[in-house]
Amino acid sequence: MPLVTPLPPDHDEEVRALSDFFNETLGFCPNSVLTMQRRPAIARSFIELNKAVMANHGRVTSALKRLIGYIASRAAGCNYCQAHTIRAAERYGAENDQLKHITEYQTHPAFSEAERAALDFALAASVIPNAVDRTVQAKLHEHWDDGEIVEMLGVISLFGYLNRWNDSMATTMEEGAIASGEQWLTADGWERGKHV
Repeated sequence: MPLVTPLPPDHDEEVRALSDFFNETLGFCPNSVLTMQRRPAIARSFIELNKAVMANHGRVTSALKRLIGYIASRAAGCNYCQAHTIRAAERYGAENDQLKHITEYQTHPAFSEAERAALDFALAASVIPNAVDRTVQAKLHEHWDDGEIVEMLGVISLFGYLNRWNDSMATTMEEGAIASGEQWLTADGWERGKHV
């Protein structure tokens, strides 16, 4: 049972209008946003931040941003965000081999060296204590420019917020997220956990 019950999607008209962004991304408005709207300014600010972080500016594709979010969420142990990010990665065109083998990204041929560097960065930046060291930095700079690295860290940081929000709230997982988690992640031990 969630710590705080989500409000209906039409509770706040401005939040409802902004949350249309998630209908494209996930096919539904997440329960996390519906909970945030108990303080509408938090929900509105979060949605605007999410839109800014996930905007596509070039080589850090929408699919890669969602895979970065997945690795960050897996490192944090947030099953809710793992299901959401894998669903969004699928909807934004990640290859089936990448979705199926995301936990093997360091060695699986579905991932390029540039993608590996980005996903290693996501993992190192998401663990506590932070493990971004000179080796991770050097690999990143081999493949990505400073603006792209800022985009990636924006995604990692956004999911740091969401991982804590959703695990603390025990946010109830939506059917679409459950379906994507079951399709792509159960082979690696994923389960809904507290998000029922």
